[in-house]
Amino acid sequence: MRLLSPPTFWRCEPSWTWVSRPLGDHLLWCVLDGIGRLELDGRVKELTPGSCAVFAPGDAPTAGHDPKRRLLVFGMHFEPVDKAWRTADVVPVIRWGEVQDRVLLGALAKAADAAYRRQDALGTRQAELCLEQLLATVWEAAHDSGRTAGDQTVDDVAQAIRQDPGKDWSVAEMAQAAALSRAQFTRRFVARHGRAPAQFLIQARIDRAHQLLAESGMTVTQTAAALGYTDVPYFSRQYKQRTGRSPSDDRPVR
Repeated sequence: MRLLSPPTFWRCEPSWTWVSRPLGDHLLWCVLDGIGRLELDGRVKELTPGSCAVFAPGDAPTAGHDPKRRLLVFGMHFEPVDKAWRTADVVPVIRWGEVQDRVLLGALAKAADAAYRRQDALGTRQAELCLEQLLATVWEAAHDSGRTAGDQTVDDVAQAIRQDPGKDWSVAEMAQAAALSRAQFTRRFVARHGRAPAQFLIQARIDRAHQLLAESGMTVTQTAAALGYTDVPYFSRQYKQRTGRSPSDDRPVR
């Protein structure tokens, strides 16, 4: 990607409206604060923090906002320079999506702005990399339009399990962390990750066990203990069921 304008933040004036002429390039447009309304080709998007759009050349969006809750917008004009990139690879069909991780959104925007303002080649490249990450994030949000804040909390629990599979997790504790009932949590977890929480935990432990056995020099007994197993034969059976190999098969020959 090549930037065609500096990364820019703007707090829209109380009387602000946007009536764009057909765009001559691509535009990333992200709402960081405030509420408003965006329209393109008869489709309307209510704007809140996390609402992001990627526009293609020829698009002519219009927008407005609540003057008492003025929009804070971050944006960049850009163009794909690699022939492997097409507009269809960059611009979602519906043009917009809701980015749930607003901390990441704000951090990437600030990093792009700070890097570009250094006015050196490395800073420009860093800003372009932030742009690519933002585009990927918006694309994911646009193609996962059914994702809710509740889904995000479930995903956060799944990530915590992958990061620390040896912890003594219980489904009740997972549900509490997601601020959901056990039944709601289990239903959403299966929908998001394709397996029940307990089965997800077992797989996370076996995945980590494989890594430890192959890379750390830990014994089978040490690995089992590190991942919360008090019964080594039971661990070995689960490992073989999931991988088709015994744990000792995955330890390097020394």
